[in-house]
Amino acid sequence: MHIHILGICGTFMGGLALLARELGMTVSGSDANVYPPMSDQLAAAGINVSEGYEPKYLQPEPDLVVMGNAMTRGNPAVEYVLNKGLPYVSGPQWLSQHVLQGRWVLAVSGTHGKTTTSSLLAWILEHAGMSPGFLIGGVPDNFGETARLGKTPFFVIEADEYDTAFFDKRSKFVHYLARTLVINNLEFDHADIFDDLAAIQKQFHHLIRTVPSEGLIISPQEKAIEQVLAMGCWTPRQSLGNESDWQATLLKNDGSEFEVSFAGKTGTVNWSMLGQHNVNNALAAIAAAHHVGVTVAHACEALSAFAGVKRRLELRGEVDNIRVYDDFAHHPTAIATTIAGLRAKIGNKKLVAVLEPRSNTMKMGVHQDALAQSLIQADRVLLLQDSDLKWSLKQVTDELGDHVSVFDSIDTIVKTLQTEAQQGDEIVVMSNGGFGGIHQRILDALEQR
Repeated sequence: MHIHILGICGTFMGGLALLARELGMTVSGSDANVYPPMSDQLAAAGINVSEGYEPKYLQPEPDLVVMGNAMTRGNPAVEYVLNKGLPYVSGPQWLSQHVLQGRWVLAVSGTHGKTTTSSLLAWILEHAGMSPGFLIGGVPDNFGETARLGKTPFFVIEADEYDTAFFDKRSKFVHYLARTLVINNLEFDHADIFDDLAAIQKQFHHLIRTVPSEGLIISPQEKAIEQVLAMGCWTPRQSLGNESDWQATLLKNDGSEFEVSFAGKTGTVNWSMLGQHNVNNALAAIAAAHHVGVTVAHACEALSAFAGVKRRLELRGEVDNIRVYDDFAHHPTAIATTIAGLRAKIGNKKLVAVLEPRSNTMKMGVHQDALAQSLIQADRVLLLQDSDLKWSLKQVTDELGDHVSVFDSIDTIVKTLQTEAQQGDEIVVMSNGGFGGIHQRILDALEQR
């Protein structure tokens, strides 16, 4: 069977391509931007990728076209598929039909922490000898790949609430047939497709409706989640957090060591990850793994050998005792927790935050009132005022003071850091995009001075 994937270089669609190739299918694809790391993974798998959406890439005609959710009416490839009557399907629906049917799906959902929690969960199962399949929106260092079929019924998936396709406006995760469902947290995000938090909660309730009564829902006792569960829940639930079923007690303030307890069973995690948010992610992953038979002690042992995830407070390099990190944070809550985790580790060292407010929600100004407070623990803040940003970042400087600067180019940010950075500084760069390769440019500039 030959499938052609439109939008193949996105993390989800690229992972889907790898799974299809592993199933023995002939896979090709096209995308507007073909770039690493996904382009490298696809090339290594022998998958032909074309740049752009020319109809000629659909000739000879494939057996099936799989549409990414970035595809819209008016796209030349989409119009060709519709006009020619070629069979097509969304990515989540293809995944449901060809990979997830008959599997024990462990789905990780929520506004924050999905990639990390999915990676933790997959690694716990792997460490337990359960050889799970997975599809994750990032690259776990323990695996070095975003997706694989696995050798057992267990399949871990990052369950995204973004819409499925231009012809299916349900959230992706309703297709995933979850038996074990984690809901990490729930806040307003994706303002480009959701009007308000209630609209997101409605989609999460659609997800809850799909979980069998013999399954399990795992979540903290947060107000927004409790409201969703109150709409109707037919599945047992275990809670996370203080005075809950699953609890984590910090043994070190930076979150690098903590104790886990559940129903009288305990275990200790001593690992390289930082921050309360990652402790929360770990607790959810341990609970989900326990549902499929992994003991608390074994799960904690696995996490002590967890190597991290690309772009989740990833150390990109060190020059003259100045460290540069890359982090995917782009929502005020994620920005605040990333900075808090690093602050807990480094103590009084100078913490420099470099932020590109790039997400659609941030560009629309939905989070503008919360952004300043999310940066408050940083000693120095450098912000990129992109032309697509529909509001002025001067609001942040007015709120936080002279240690915050706004720039209109990446070059100027790099030159400023080249001049200002001192030995012992910790620089964390935050964006949900490539940020023009700024991480390496900063390191190169520090080397040159």
